[in-house]
Amino acid sequence: MANNKNTTKKEAQALLLGRYEVGKLLGHGTFAKVYHARNVKTNESVAIKVIDKEKILKGGLIAHIKREISILRRVRHPNIVQLFEVMATKSKIYFVMEYVRGGELFNKVAKGRLKEDIARKYFQQLISAVAFCHSRGVYHRDLKPENLLLDDNGDLKVSDFGLSAVSDQIRQDGLFHTFCGTPAYVAPEVLGRKGYEAGKVDIWSCGVVLFVLMAGYLPFHDQNIMSMYKKIYKGEFRCPRWFSPELIRLLTRLLDTNPETRFTIPEIMENRWFKKGFKHIKFYIEDDRVCNVVDEKEEEEEDDNDSVSSLSETESESGFEAARRSKRVGTLPRPASLNAFDIISFSRGFDLSGLFEEGGDESRFVSGAPVSRIISKLEEIAKLVSFTVRKKDCRVSLEGSREGIKGPLTIAAEIFELTPSLVVLEVKKKGGDKGEYDDFCNNELRPGLHNLMLEEAEAAAAAGGAGAGAGGSSFSSSASFAASDTSSYPPSYPPSDTE
Repeated sequence: MANNKNTTKKEAQALLLGRYEVGKLLGHGTFAKVYHARNVKTNESVAIKVIDKEKILKGGLIAHIKREISILRRVRHPNIVQLFEVMATKSKIYFVMEYVRGGELFNKVAKGRLKEDIARKYFQQLISAVAFCHSRGVYHRDLKPENLLLDDNGDLKVSDFGLSAVSDQIRQDGLFHTFCGTPAYVAPEVLGRKGYEAGKVDIWSCGVVLFVLMAGYLPFHDQNIMSMYKKIYKGEFRCPRWFSPELIRLLTRLLDTNPETRFTIPEIMENRWFKKGFKHIKFYIEDDRVCNVVDEKEEEEEDDNDSVSSLSETESESGFEAARRSKRVGTLPRPASLNAFDIISFSRGFDLSGLFEEGGDESRFVSGAPVSRIISKLEEIAKLVSFTVRKKDCRVSLEGSREGIKGPLTIAAEIFELTPSLVVLEVKKKGGDKGEYDDFCNNELRPGLHNLMLEEAEAAAAAGGAGAGAGGSSFSSSASFAASDTSSYPPSYPPSDTE
């Protein structure tokens, strides 16, 4: 009996915060250890970075950890390792991150130089990720093959933003002054200790990475570190004979000791060697995960293949079953119902979401309109401001096209059932600038939903005033969207027996 109790206790300890089954140690540093783990609910593999609170407090690194979390939330991209969530106990901080099975790119290069097409693909993905970071005001400052991981598909993922900086840290002279990075990959201006542009430093490191991928060794190397620094400062390197003239020209501009004349990201992307087979990555965020956009031509081919296979599978299907299946596909599912606890949580006094999210940028609207009409109206509003729309069941995602430091404005709208004849539309800002979100809500969203209210009222009147005998209820089907702040919501519903 005692043995059973001990086994249960060990199992409970192994299950981190009731959700993650912790596995083998993947790596460790001064302040943290990284473990492989499994989400017991979804069976998804993740990597969990475990940080010792006492050590970071003694090292004065609390601000450093907060900055790393902020940076990882800002730079969500298909070629960057994702941070899923951050948890904490009294003694530990846990970063739950994407698990990248392929390991470090360094391990692949250690076996020998790569073929040109493979090296080009990795370099293209690296530049795509770095360009995205720079557009968000984030600079990695420690790019090297050890911090570049490979996933199951052989795609590159940038990791370890521990030495990263954000544009907010720039001094009045417009430069960074912190000496950091790995010696063999550090740019000459960092060695000069006179300040540097972090974006230019990342480009230098990308140049060193490209050289290593193609040559199998470092461009600047010496047993004596000071001698190596002299070579870097002078820009002394020689390309092996198998480098093409196009590649040599590109590397010469990437490893230019003068940051003013060094290639910029747009210049790299216009380079002939770089452009071979390059495709701009399109993606969006859904359910807090990065999702790649499939090329329309590829999607059409997949749809054609699916329709052929579905025909062969359903040739013996009866007419009744086929009709039932097509009806199910063509109709929207019923929205999720709100229970009493959901409704109570809408009150600002009970809403704890602000403890876990960047801000309470959300609005709620009550409506008697059909779900399909609400979704159509959201599409109509999005079209006016050239927003991209993605739909999934009773959820709609709206994404702007204007890029900023915080990325494009991304809005999530979800419809919930309040009663059989009433729904609640919840609208949340998921990304982008708060001012832009407020402008969109005030100038586009609320007026558009108000118009839907009028359209529904006119339709009800045209149908013979169906709401006229509803006993004066303020929640009649014609009384569409009543916008509400979280402070005033929910309304006094349902009415008490005394009213």
